[in-house]
Amino acid sequence: MARKTSDKKASAPEGKKPAHRLPLPSDNPATNLLIADIVLRGASTLLRRNVEERVVKASSNDAKEAKAVLDGRTLITSLGLYGASKIATRSVPGLVLVTGGLVLKTLYDRGKARQSKARQNKAHQHRPIGTDAAGKPQGDKGGS
Repeated sequence: MARKTSDKKASAPEGKKPAHRLPLPSDNPATNLLIADIVLRGASTLLRRNVEERVVKASSNDAKEAKAVLDGRTLITSLGLYGASKIATRSVPGLVLVTGGLVLKTLYDRGKARQSKARQNKAHQHRPIGTDAAGKPQGDKGGS
């Protein structure tokens, strides 16, 4: 009686050892996928938080400002960031759109900072000699 091809093991041809597989926590593929998903999301969240903290600390003037920026996000801001990340990761046009928006926001912020600095410099230049920033005369602050 001839053997049918369906009787043979599909995992390893005769005479060859089966490929080395990773030891998995469960025999159920759905459970293994769920475990892998949880591990990846957890690692991603930890990495993202670490990067966020470092970026905010590097770009803020003091620790209180950095903490306020990290803690001050609203639900709307979080949803907007999530939506933008989904748009950017699903297609090339979405990536271009989100990247273009971020470039425009950066240019806008730089322009605002430049305007603010120019206003401060202009205010300091027009101040009479012997006055402080508020325009009050600077006098002898010592005692008698």
